[in-house]
Amino acid sequence: MPRSTISMARVAADGPFSEFAGIDRSLAIAAGRGLALTIGDCPEVVLDSTSEPVRFAGDTPTSASLLAGPIVDLNAMTRRGRFDHRLQRVSTSTNCDFGDHDIAAIVAPCDEVSLVARQGTVTLMRGDAAILTSAADAPCLIVPAPASACYLVLLRETRRQPGSA
Repeated sequence: MPRSTISMARVAADGPFSEFAGIDRSLAIAAGRGLALTIGDCPEVVLDSTSEPVRFAGDTPTSASLLAGPIVDLNAMTRRGRFDHRLQRVSTSTNCDFGDHDIAAIVAPCDEVSLVARQGTVTLMRGDAAILTSAADAPCLIVPAPASACYLVLLRETRRQPGSA
């Protein structure tokens, strides 16, 4: 598995999640009514398209039950100890605060999103994503369409790979 992955998937049935040893995951509902998530022995968590993302260890047994029909989820996954991520839902104009993260991915799952940076304005259409770096693209303003939301994934390397410069 790569060191970090961002993906969207259609979930049409209840069932267990794939287990990924050594991976930290975050999950959000991009479209649909939602699901009830059971992570290990923790109490069930109900997620819908207005919920904040949930973070959990990919090697913890996890299963989901759909609330009312299929959903589309958004996953961010990073290899523990090598990369770290933060996934957040953005529903109002927000400055992309990289903090100590080097890379930002903005995902527009349902509606348009405008990105306003010193180089100009770019509009992401439904299903688009943009990759920004703190060195080249900060500061950046994220402007989701009215009554909509997008997702911001912040990524950073936590440890250098053997043999890397």
